[in-house]
Amino acid sequence: MRQELMSLPKGLAEEVARNLVMVANLLDEDPEQAYAYSRIALRLASRVAAVREAAGFASYATAKYSEALAEFRAARRMTGSVELWPVMADCERGMGRPERALAMAGEPEVNKLDKAGQVEMRLVAAGARKDMGQTDAAVVTLQSPELASNSVQPWTARLRYAYADALLDVGREAEAREWFAKALEADQGGQTDASDRLAELDGVEFTDAMVESEDSEDEVTEVTSGEESVESEESGAAEAAEKSEEAAEKPADAEKPVQAEKSADADKAADDNS
Repeated sequence: MRQELMSLPKGLAEEVARNLVMVANLLDEDPEQAYAYSRIALRLASRVAAVREAAGFASYATAKYSEALAEFRAARRMTGSVELWPVMADCERGMGRPERALAMAGEPEVNKLDKAGQVEMRLVAAGARKDMGQTDAAVVTLQSPELASNSVQPWTARLRYAYADALLDVGREAEAREWFAKALEADQGGQTDASDRLAELDGVEFTDAMVESEDSEDEVTEVTSGEESVESEESGAAEAAEKSEEAAEKPADAEKPVQAEKSADADKAADDNS
């Protein structure tokens, strides 16, 4: 890629390189942002094959299959390489044309692919068979020396996973479970969700600990609120009882000065009369 960029003026080459680096860094985590950087690089250097290829992968990652196919075709015309043949076929699948993907799997270009490319082409062909409802044919398509091999290659986990999934589609559950387990053994980089599929087949249900924690907190809050409410009611009742007692005592105390006043008035009247 650096060699291709050397055909550009130095400043422009550096600017394009920075955008391509961002495409590579963001492609898995933020494909939309990677796509935006790829469009900048494409605007700056559309005649560089590496730029067209990067733009193709960014479009592919964001499910813009028509754009991706156009970019891959342009890159292939510039380089003459068949390396992108499998992903071009998968773009045809993404555009709803599995029959074209299947036709590409039978083209002479496939024989020019390296081992990894041939495995990718087999995966695309099996996917096209499934798209067309030919599930039994998908199983047969994936049966190959690479699948039977015990050596672990970069493609091994994905190939075994695809085979297990195809077996499950035709109702061969026991065999599917065996191949999901084999896929998990080979999946060192977490390329597949084979462990989840195995758990699903075994009837294991996972519980979200965070959700349970939130539910527990809500329950504690409800109980605490209820206790505070009871305490408030009890406090209110006690306060009301105290006020009632005070009210009952006050009239008795108030009568004493009144009675004393009445007695004093009576004594004064008696003195006046005498």
